[in-house]
Amino acid sequence: MREINDRSRIAAYLREHGIEEVFHEELLPGLSLYAFEPGESVCVQGQAADTLYVLVRGRIKVFNTSEGGKTLIISFKTPLEVIGDIEYIRGIDIINTVEAMSETHMIGVPYRWLRQHGQSHAPLLNFLLEIIAGKFYSKSEFLSFNLMYPVEVRLASYLLAVSSEGGEQGKGGGAVLINLVDTANLIGTSYRHLNRVLQKFCRDGLIERGRGVLLIRERDRLAEIAGTNIYE
Repeated sequence: MREINDRSRIAAYLREHGIEEVFHEELLPGLSLYAFEPGESVCVQGQAADTLYVLVRGRIKVFNTSEGGKTLIISFKTPLEVIGDIEYIRGIDIINTVEAMSETHMIGVPYRWLRQHGQSHAPLLNFLLEIIAGKFYSKSEFLSFNLMYPVEVRLASYLLAVSSEGGEQGKGGGAVLINLVDTANLIGTSYRHLNRVLQKFCRDGLIERGRGVLLIRERDRLAEIAGTNIYE
């Protein structure tokens, strides 16, 4: 993580995403702009939470790790998104690990500054309410999706989510690093069934499979199968 010392860029991001009113004049001095490289952690599960982050550029992955070391991907996020909102409201440690998937910019503001200058600022409180409500709605949709749709649809949607950053938006979609156990856990299927579906996608020419890597060959056809990208 590195800090970008450019107040004009912070102002530009606030205008771009329509959140100038959210971070009013008293809050502005507490805002900082941070850059994260692909693979770099924004925050780590279990650590003390002290900063609210607003994703204004790039793409992140949110995941949880069990005591046994198993990883469950929760979601992939693009702007506008907030990290640390639930922790701020409830006063708890970080719930999930957040990792940058591309060059990512986040506006950060310390909790102590929020409490001092934003505790009674209605636009900020409404903004946090909308963000948190949106997360609960997405979680509900995610659970319904995993129950109602076949594995082919869920896997196609997942591949679209993990390959959309950096890949061409047309026919192909670039290479995807994939952990089959984690993927099976996320989309709610067995390792064996996931393998069978991957083999079918390979036979149909949608993907090409290597050691731990999938190459998306027919992104448009995957999109037709998925219908919607629930993992965004």
